[in-house]
Amino acid sequence: MDTQLSLAILSLLSILLNFHHISAETPPDAAPSVSPANNSEFIRTNCQTTLYPELCYRSLSRHALKIQEDPALLARAAIGVSLNRAKRMANYVSNLTQEADTGANEPRAVSALHDCFSVFGDAVEQIRDSLRQMLVMNGSGESLRFQMSNVQTYMSAALTNEDTCTDGFEEVSDGPMKKDVCDRTVKVTQVTSNALALVNSYVSKVTNP
Repeated sequence: MDTQLSLAILSLLSILLNFHHISAETPPDAAPSVSPANNSEFIRTNCQTTLYPELCYRSLSRHALKIQEDPALLARAAIGVSLNRAKRMANYVSNLTQEADTGANEPRAVSALHDCFSVFGDAVEQIRDSLRQMLVMNGSGESLRFQMSNVQTYMSAALTNEDTCTDGFEEVSDGPMKKDVCDRTVKVTQVTSNALALVNSYVSKVTNP
């Protein structure tokens, strides 16, 4: 057989085999995947309804693949982020409280730390309750409204408790510890505020379709 003809046949067989391989991996009727860019844009757009949109986007964009374009999953993810931040803050204040109890510290500062630890403990439980409610959402109409009302109530109460921590330091002398606790608390309240805003937005969508 002519050498050029042989090479042409081998080249044709290679093309056919590659085509078959590609066709086997990508069925013609396969559904297109959701665009990651669309997921991120969905989060960014919804975060515009919050008081701290950039913080909202930064804290939730890493969950874009799970959230996709589902407002319920977005609200649930926001609550989860809020819960993690509140738990870390509660642990941090707990450690500060133990150190303050064993040192020579201003009595008002020690009292403020104890109060802060207490209210953050309450906030953690309230955020956890709201997340539990979101995870078992079912039904429609009045039943759904009642469940979502519970979520809103829990998140609002958590936000109030977090704010109470900084209120307790008003009579405490200025210093590094006071500034650190108050600054950290503000960051947690911002995340919780964003979560509540996204919950309220979701409630508006499901109760006023």
